[in-house]
Amino acid sequence: MLQHIGHKRTNAHNIKLAALLSLTAGFVNAAGFLSFMVLTTNVTGHVALFAEKLAGGDTQSALVVGAWMLLFFAGAFVSSMIINMVGRNQRYAYTLPIIIEIIILVVAGSNLHWFATTISNNRVAAGSLLFAMGLQNAMVSIISGSVVRTTHLTGMFTDLGIELAASLYGKGTDKKNAVLYGKMFLRLVIIFFFFAGCIASSYIFHALHYKTFYIPAGLLVFGMLLDIFRIKTIKFYRRVKHALNSHAE
Repeated sequence: MLQHIGHKRTNAHNIKLAALLSLTAGFVNAAGFLSFMVLTTNVTGHVALFAEKLAGGDTQSALVVGAWMLLFFAGAFVSSMIINMVGRNQRYAYTLPIIIEIIILVVAGSNLHWFATTISNNRVAAGSLLFAMGLQNAMVSIISGSVVRTTHLTGMFTDLGIELAASLYGKGTDKKNAVLYGKMFLRLVIIFFFFAGCIASSYIFHALHYKTFYIPAGLLVFGMLLDIFRIKTIKFYRRVKHALNSHAE
């Protein structure tokens, strides 16, 4: 999922990555909105809000919204810088942005019940989540070769509509059709798990409140550890198999 890069990466790896991180983003999207009344996984809606505040003369609020957009950008920038500094071909480079995201979510779940007590602190808390989602979006985009986006659905619905039309009226070869169906399935996975995360988060939030952020943090830890131990298990199995074959010879 995170370990396979370059030509070793397949659509199956992208589907696993998309499922985990779309579910995470869905949780953050709903919990962030219910906590702070702010969309915390994308910046599209903030552009209109920024323009409305600016046109209405509310310069202070406009600056806050502008800062949110810059924080999402900063998250994407930091994630990309980490990956480029460590090396795109280094498998564990992609886990560092996830670790930072986990820390932000844990802080949100642990401290925001007392930290987010004023309007200004709410704004800072929302900004930290936008930064985390910028980290995630850039990381998943780089590792998947810009195939997967997990923090918003606008592009997914657009691409799915284009690909569905192509599948109905196109006359491609069996190989091209297989690739097309694979892309469509990937879009559906992203949409489904993002929706699932939002719905589950909305229900859970009424019971756990800010502690809901522990759930996406836990999902990221689970996915990261599963990925690491799976690779180690495969390598151990291959070494044992090689040793047994050598002994048999």
